[in-house]
Formats: sequence, structure tokens, C-alpha cells
Amino acid sequence: MGPLVRSSSKAAAVLLAAAAAVTGTVTSATPASAAAYNNVCGSGYGVVNSAHLPDGLGTVYLTYNPGNGKNCAVSVRSRKGERMAMDVQLARASDPDSAVLDTGDFTEYAGPVYLEAKGQCVTWSAIIGTAQAGKAGTNCG
Repeated sequence: MGPLVRSSSKAAAVLLAAAAAVTGTVTSATPASAAAYNNVCGSGYGVVNSAHLPDGLGTVYLTYNPGNGKNCAVSVRSRKGERMAMDVQLARASDPDSAVLDTGDFTEYAGPVYLEAKGQCVTWSAIIGTAQAGKAGTNCG
């Protein structure tokens, strides 16, 4: 099955993953209030990591389902509002070409995106407006 791309190139996700790999993270200080996980990944997925976007804009969540060995990522805005540019991406850290991306103009969240990565590290990130957050090479189990 090929990568999921709603409207942008996979290159954007790979570049963001590369930026995260160089810096170790592309996030700033934790906001006063974070967006709650909205359970859009489905049954069996539990939150295993998260990163807050700057200025309290939202949170990107990494979830995992031990039953099927898949990770899921979703970026959630702190406050639902007018459509704005958002994306979420997820890739095996060892294989940037595995990146899956959901991008577009959304009112509440981008994603979910899914990737089989059992026993492998993943790189995941989100953009809301111009703010970015994510982590590289995490959750390697």
C-alpha cells in the first residue's frame, strides 16, 4: 500500500522529518493548555508520546496498537475554529521514504495517519499554521 497524501508532496514530510532528526525535536516550551487526544485512531490505540505546538496551538499525538503493530499519529488543535493549514506525518526513522502524511486546511485535526513499525523507531511531527512540533527516532519498541 502506498503512502497516504491528501494534498501536498511527501517531500514536505521528509524535510520535516529530516529537520527533526537534526535537532532531535522541532517543538518549543509546553503551552499552558494542551489539546486533548480525540481517539480518532480507533479502538486498541493508546497514546505513547506527544509534543505540544508553540503558543498553545495544539498537540501532536503518537499512538500505538499492540494488537496490529501499527503506530498512528494525529495533530489536534487546542480550539476548533476556522480552517487553517495543518498536517501530521509519521515515518520509520530508518526509512524516510515510508512517510505517510495528511495535509490540508482543517478546523479541528489532521490525520489520522497509520504506519506499521513494530520494533522500529519512528519520527513524527505536525504543523498547525506556521508552528511545528515533533520528535525523531522515538518509541523504538
